[in-house]
Amino acid sequence: MLFSRGLSQISRIPRNSSCCRWFLSHRSDTRPVFIPNILSLHPSESDRQAPGCREIMYLAYPTFHGLGRQIHQSSCVVEEQLDPFSLVADELSLLANRLRAMVVAEVPKLASAAEYFFKLGVEGKRFRPTVLLLMATALNMPVPKPLPHLVGDNLTMDLRTRQQCVAEITEMIHVASLLHDDVLDDADTRRGIGSLNFVMGNKISVLAGDFLLSRACVALASLKNTEVVSLIAQVVEHLVTGETMQMTTTSDQRYSMEYYMQKTYYKTASLISNSCKSVALLAGQTAEVAMLAYEYGKNLGLAYQLIDDVLDFTGTSASLGKGSLSDIRHGIITAPLLFAMEEFPQLRTVVERGFDNPENVDNAMEYLGKSRGIQRAKELAEKHANLAAEAIDSLPENDDEDVRKSRRALVDLTRRVITRTK
Repeated sequence: MLFSRGLSQISRIPRNSSCCRWFLSHRSDTRPVFIPNILSLHPSESDRQAPGCREIMYLAYPTFHGLGRQIHQSSCVVEEQLDPFSLVADELSLLANRLRAMVVAEVPKLASAAEYFFKLGVEGKRFRPTVLLLMATALNMPVPKPLPHLVGDNLTMDLRTRQQCVAEITEMIHVASLLHDDVLDDADTRRGIGSLNFVMGNKISVLAGDFLLSRACVALASLKNTEVVSLIAQVVEHLVTGETMQMTTTSDQRYSMEYYMQKTYYKTASLISNSCKSVALLAGQTAEVAMLAYEYGKNLGLAYQLIDDVLDFTGTSASLGKGSLSDIRHGIITAPLLFAMEEFPQLRTVVERGFDNPENVDNAMEYLGKSRGIQRAKELAEKHANLAAEAIDSLPENDDEDVRKSRRALVDLTRRVITRTK
């Protein structure tokens, strides 16, 4: 991938004689598109204290290929390259088993539908739970003042278990949204296999999504934290709002980058950002720390979706597990086309004709190929990835080895998001 000049560079400098710290320096011209009306953050203390960290291997960073960003390592630490997902692999396995147990239903057909994307082999890479588990460790640091000693049901789960529960809730909401989206989009594949609506029909698919949301609500209630309940409830509202925005756009809204980014926040970034914030709330962290966790999730989610939109044009059916050009064939205008229209206004006329005619698709792709639309969408994704990494770097300094490793893994995930091919 090629990106704009002067992009951020992650460097490593000695903090003292025994350890090192990552920092992110970036130019003012890497500012992202403004996203209006996104939630204000007012975290408060939660009800549990953070336990000790788990032992995790060191993670090293290769050079960011083609991104104008390089990792520099001081001589004070020798690190071993490691996949961030392996840092929480044991916990992910436990979460997967618990998720499969949580979606069991009395009616066999509903149970079969609800567990469709939780079965071994089609469960995906569990990107969102990985982020949340890494965030939990990254925030495993002293809180400004002792948390109140609570009695009763609030003590039935320790902090790590409660944070794992947030990861499980997030995954159930995510899968439920996929089931509903596939019905709305009339999709026939998902994750390389037949979509649930294609295999079992729209009605069962919708009911399975509703069932997963109900299970998520039960798990959410068990946390007994009103702020977290409010945040996650708002996420579900955002998912509905985002989908409605996509289905009911006016002509001006359809071609507005601001509208597109707001919709993208609601449909993709709200879930991961507010889940990251929830993890911070449960740990009793400050409003500033909770905001940084939120900003990481928001910008990571936006970067992820921007690359997803690019891959819809550049990926193949085999790598994506779905048909390429699916957005444009459904009349959905994403960042690459929006940027291309700034260079070639006549492309809007082609888009307005619709894409039922394959010739219009070919014409739109021709304009896109002549433009910097895909390039600029990648650049915007990198800007948001840089902001996500910056949020992690801005967390209070901490010399705990596991905390530092998890923070480096979170930064590494920002690179993986913008260099992925599927």
